[in-house]
Amino acid sequence: MTDAAQTTNRRPSAVDRAYSISDLRELSRRRLPKAFFDFIDGAAGEEITLRDNAAAFRRWQFRPRVAKDVSRRNLETSMLGRDAEMPLLIAPTGLAGMYWPNGELHAMRAAAAAGIPLYLSTNSIASLEEVAEIAPDADRWFQIYFLKDQDWMFSLVERARKAKYRVLCVTMDLAVHGRRARDEKNGFTFPLRPRLSNVLDLATHPKWVMGAMRSRPRFGNFEEPGTTGLASIVRRDRALFDPTITWDNVAIFRKMWDGPLVVKGILHPEDAKLAVDVGADAVMVSNHGGRQLDAVPAVIDAIPDIVAAVDGKAEVIVDGGVSRGADIFISRALGATTCSIGRSYLWGLAAGGEAGLVRAIEILREELDNTMSLMGVSDIGDIERAQICRHDRQPYAEA
Repeated sequence: MTDAAQTTNRRPSAVDRAYSISDLRELSRRRLPKAFFDFIDGAAGEEITLRDNAAAFRRWQFRPRVAKDVSRRNLETSMLGRDAEMPLLIAPTGLAGMYWPNGELHAMRAAAAAGIPLYLSTNSIASLEEVAEIAPDADRWFQIYFLKDQDWMFSLVERARKAKYRVLCVTMDLAVHGRRARDEKNGFTFPLRPRLSNVLDLATHPKWVMGAMRSRPRFGNFEEPGTTGLASIVRRDRALFDPTITWDNVAIFRKMWDGPLVVKGILHPEDAKLAVDVGADAVMVSNHGGRQLDAVPAVIDAIPDIVAAVDGKAEVIVDGGVSRGADIFISRALGATTCSIGRSYLWGLAAGGEAGLVRAIEILREELDNTMSLMGVSDIGDIERAQICRHDRQPYAEA
């Protein structure tokens, strides 16, 4: 039988039959132990911001134009000086290798195949060097926290430079951990506090357990020479986040990093201006997926003021609530350069590894392409603010 025939006759998997990001979320819920699913799915406080991140996109309506030639569509764009196949990047999320064995490596391959960047988290399971080896020519970005152990922090930046990561992202909104009730109830904290319910839950998820047994617990970026496994977790715990940081600390990163610099965790326009002042090339408008401080503005609601504040001096990245191609269209219409996906990425990865993430990206690409077609837009660069309006306006009133 030929390869083509085998492909044609292959029985569709559950991932193949996922037609929305919510379908992938449900598949990941079934596959993951509850504590791990809740770690992705949950947020701080009463999870108001978590819900509002998605709901805020639904407060926008489209104003389609007709009689436009949309027989060909172009989704390609540029992010910080490099072309991408669509305005999307994989957000920096920790522990991806816990949701699927070697998760970050699968994610790097999927992102490279899709022609979009992967933003690797400091708290990845695989090391930044291991990820770089998977796709040497891909667009790789590295995210750094402000760590108490500054020598280790600066060594991570140097390692990222040597491994040819192109963009450095400085996360600003994690001076301390937010309080996440789901994680505390599940004992999913550092240090871990496993309970009998966790053990019983693991017993009902044998496929996940078998996968987890194939990849030892570790934080690859915190391993010292000669240490493995749990030693890296202890090393990470000693180097946790520094609550004393100021914009002067960001300026240090700007001086030591030759490539593009992104500042993540911006919600206030004045902070966006300060980011530009210290030399940031982009601001990542983010409320950490609602996982830090609850009851803050939804990301997409903050975008117009942030775009105005940077005044074209920096690119603007939407980081929060993106789960549909329509969300990417709305973000572009409001002046953002691109969007990142965190939960949508992890749901795809947890549902089916590399194939699951490939499907997540396909879904968003197909939805964005369809939205552009029905809006009468043939090129991603032609999306304009006048093409959307808030619910509280008459749908076709002048903006």
